[in-house]
Amino acid sequence: MRFLKIGLAACMLCLAPMVAYADGAVHKIAFHVDENDPQVMNMALNNVQNVSKYYADKGEEVEIEVVTYGPGLMMLREDKSPVAERISVMSLEIPNLSFAACGNTHRAMSQQAGKEVPLLSEAKVVPSGVVRLVELQEAGYSYIRP
Repeated sequence: MRFLKIGLAACMLCLAPMVAYADGAVHKIAFHVDENDPQVMNMALNNVQNVSKYYADKGEEVEIEVVTYGPGLMMLREDKSPVAERISVMSLEIPNLSFAACGNTHRAMSQQAGKEVPLLSEAKVVPSGVVRLVELQEAGYSYIRP
């Protein structure tokens, strides 16, 4: 009898995430970009669009944050981003989409340039891109690296 109760408890724990999402929980996803490669940037944005559409079609809510650091910060540079226009459009079309720029990387790039490096208006600066990814994962975000 004791094993039956333990087995039932285990089944309930396995089903709990499905029940939670069925009850209107929000899916949380963090995308990581650390390469200055337009293909990687576009792949990340394609993934964002696909995930957003998938959950919208199911009538479920999703929060998505794209975190950039190192060479990946080029994705959010106003003067050099190969995907700036796409980010602008997606930010208007996809609710709960945000973009985080690593403050450490931004500071280093600005020092190297001898002036403040401009970022897209959609970007919010966070102290550290790596730390931001840790915070998001600790807050229940799924981690995706395209």
